Amino acid sequence: MVTSKGDTVLSLGMHPSAIDFSRYPEVTEEMLTARIEAGEAALREAGFDIVPCRLTSGDADDAEKLIRETIAARPVQVVVIGAGLRMAEEYTLLFERVVNLLVELVPGIRFCFNTSPETTIDALRRWARPGYGRS
Repeated sequence: MVTSKGDTVLSLGMHPSAIDFSRYPEVTEEMLTARIEAGEAALREAGFDIVPCRLTSGDADDAEKLIRETIAARPVQVVVIGAGLRMAEEYTLLFERVVNLLVELVPGIRFCFNTSPETTIDALRRWARPGYGRS
């Protein structure tokens, strides 16, 4: 089998414990956690190299520190940013800071956006290259 190195993908979003579920009465923290874990497992099965990064609060300084540490430990070429960070009004300033930080840290980074954990693979297929035959 020919080995091909794909993109390393930062899977960035709010930790389920930081989500206000009163807006989503049909979803619980446990359900969302399971969906995220299943989605990331499917991505790995499809050959994507995923680096998870879950923000636990709206504190931009804490988020910046975590993102810097995560990227320093494992360089990435693509980021998928979850809807919990992008679409919640209370995280708008955090989202803005995160996007600008990623542009600064990873010149040429490609951004992907999902609508749910189940659509992450579709978002990545638009912009990321999976690796095959990784060792």
